[in-house]
Amino acid sequence: MESTFSSFLWPEAVIPSEMTDCQRCELYKQRKRMIWGEGNPQASITVLLDNPGEREDKEGNPFVCGTRRMLQYAAHKVGFKPDDLFVTYILKCRPRRKYNKQEARNNCMKHLFLQLELQKPDYIFCLGDTAVQSFFEEKEASVKCFRGKVHNTKGFSVFVSYHPHAVVRRPNLLPYFLQDWEALYFAYKSSVSSLTKEKE
Repeated sequence: MESTFSSFLWPEAVIPSEMTDCQRCELYKQRKRMIWGEGNPQASITVLLDNPGEREDKEGNPFVCGTRRMLQYAAHKVGFKPDDLFVTYILKCRPRRKYNKQEARNNCMKHLFLQLELQKPDYIFCLGDTAVQSFFEEKEASVKCFRGKVHNTKGFSVFVSYHPHAVVRRPNLLPYFLQDWEALYFAYKSSVSSLTKEKE
């Protein structure tokens, strides 16, 4: 990665008080804590992943996992600033062992839609098949079929790309990943420019 790029830990978002003791699925027995999201909750762009990554190493020290590092690298590469993004997840708890995936996702999607209703982002960026299938509510949906165009879904402009961890494991996906980030950046900057002109 470029020498000018440096990964970092986004601040965690504050969880609404009524959500902090959620026990809708078995993940509440596995979690250390719920994670509502990371970054700027007022951002115009919400990046959607499958579940939270590790934030601390085994000794409890702050840690940026490979998924976050690749996501931040791509965002930086195309021109985004950290405050331009809010990152959240289908699951609000990090799984520690085997669990009923469909039940957990169905229950956590209720949290996600409440979150989107409160935060009102202009764009959703679904990364990975799980995020795409859950958000579009299509079990057979895939990044390969959905990327490359803007989807107007549930009142949002939705972009799709590969999961950052998949890009780490398969570097041949990086050009496509960056291409999708560039498309999102172009749409975002165009909308900002239009708003600026309207205010002049």
